[in-house]
Amino acid sequence: MTTPGTDTVEIARWTRAQWWMLTVSCLAVALVVAAMAALYSALPQIAVATGATQAQLTWIVDGYTLVLACLVLPAGAIGDRYGRRAVLVAGLAVFAAASALPLLLSDPAWLIAARALAGAGAALVMPSTLSILTASFPPAHRGRAVGVWAGVAGSGAVLGILGAGLLLERWSWLSVFVGLTVAGAVLAGLACTIAESRQREHPPVDWVGAVAVAVAVAAIVFAAVEVPARGWADPLVAATAGIGVAAAVAFVVVELRSAAPLLDVRLFARRGFGAGSLSVTIQFLVTFGVFLLLVQYLQLIFGYGPLASALALAPMVVPLVVISVIAPWLSSLVGLRVMTVVGLLTIAAGLVLVSRLTLAAHYPDLLWPLLIMSAGLGLCTAPATYAIVADTPEAKHGVAAAVNDAAREIGAAIGIAMAGSVLAAGYTHRIAPALSQLPEPARGPVADSLAAALQVADQAGPVAAPLAEFAKAAFVHGSGQAALTLAALTTIGAIALAFLAPGPTTRRFRTPRPSPSTPSP
Repeated sequence: MTTPGTDTVEIARWTRAQWWMLTVSCLAVALVVAAMAALYSALPQIAVATGATQAQLTWIVDGYTLVLACLVLPAGAIGDRYGRRAVLVAGLAVFAAASALPLLLSDPAWLIAARALAGAGAALVMPSTLSILTASFPPAHRGRAVGVWAGVAGSGAVLGILGAGLLLERWSWLSVFVGLTVAGAVLAGLACTIAESRQREHPPVDWVGAVAVAVAVAAIVFAAVEVPARGWADPLVAATAGIGVAAAVAFVVVELRSAAPLLDVRLFARRGFGAGSLSVTIQFLVTFGVFLLLVQYLQLIFGYGPLASALALAPMVVPLVVISVIAPWLSSLVGLRVMTVVGLLTIAAGLVLVSRLTLAAHYPDLLWPLLIMSAGLGLCTAPATYAIVADTPEAKHGVAAAVNDAAREIGAAIGIAMAGSVLAAGYTHRIAPALSQLPEPARGPVADSLAAALQVADQAGPVAAPLAEFAKAAFVHGSGQAALTLAALTTIGAIALAFLAPGPTTRRFRTPRPSPSTPSP
């Protein structure tokens, strides 16, 4: 069993090349996760500048997530086959080029296409960063490296919101794409300086399985994104959901019969792999769902600007990263089950506190729930990620990393759709009594969103102050319901994982010390 002192000695033994590899990998994964949330604060400017509709704005954000989610598994297999560093460099180059397109073509349709292409580049990046670390660090060092990676990946959304806020404070929404382009290009150059990582046996890529899983994930996530606006009875939603389920079944059948499967689906029967995948999905579902709520809450209720909103969320990074670094050691003592259940229940407690915020709330009332949720994420993020990797053969670490990333992106897409749907339903229900008292032209905008209602009230002058307060109260009501929904899902997940996750007798997460006769790498 390791101790905190032992962990410190192990870190001190890392070579300069290992430190550099960890740095580049963490910066790359932080960039692609940050790009998922970076546009949250810029959406109002994009709508005004490009004339994008609300549906188009949703796809400018979710188009990136959708493509990333459906391509990340094949991308991990490609990295295992052709070299993880090469795939990382290629992905960063595609990401940078796609992020530059909006600087030349700003029509909403082109923005959606550019974000989708950036998602394809990100799909090449994400599994490569983790599989490079797990393949290059020996077991004695691997848990700590994964812990650092998981903490940075979990903080990426906050970093994206913060970076966008800094840029929007002085420049237009285009500056966000300039920042993403420059960061992608610089990191592509830095990635060329790390060692290549590939398996000696050069496993073939299961292209049939790759197509099946891409169709399955794309269709299911598309349905999840569209269901808040259309409902499950809508023919498009029902058809795409059906296609997704059919493709998922086909993927399982193909993988069970394949001599070299893209993903051995039997791995999900392993308690560590299956529980880790479910835990990661829940974590990102909650994270991106609550960010969708809080960014709007800070701007529309507290009246913060983009930068102030980002700075208000920034404290979340500290407990998340600090606890993620020590979480593998804690997990070696108590097991995945305790870490996961305690972490998820801590997140749920923070969400319950968020749901109790009122119009009279101040920033400290929001800060404590943020820190509680962040601590919960820190407890369960790194152990879940390491469980996925530890239950996978080393030759398939790229695919294991891709499973981890796919779980994150699917969770994020569903969390955004679910939180947005409950928020919209709660707001619409509460604002309905006020609509009959408004002029006909104002009813539509006021019913659509709080932002539109505040704009109507501002144009009407002081006489509309009661409308603004009523609309804010309706938003707070819907936001509270959405936070409670996320808390309930997190609690259900914790209960399920209390039975599914390995208990304290497992040695899967222990970080063994090298024997005295074994030279340190």
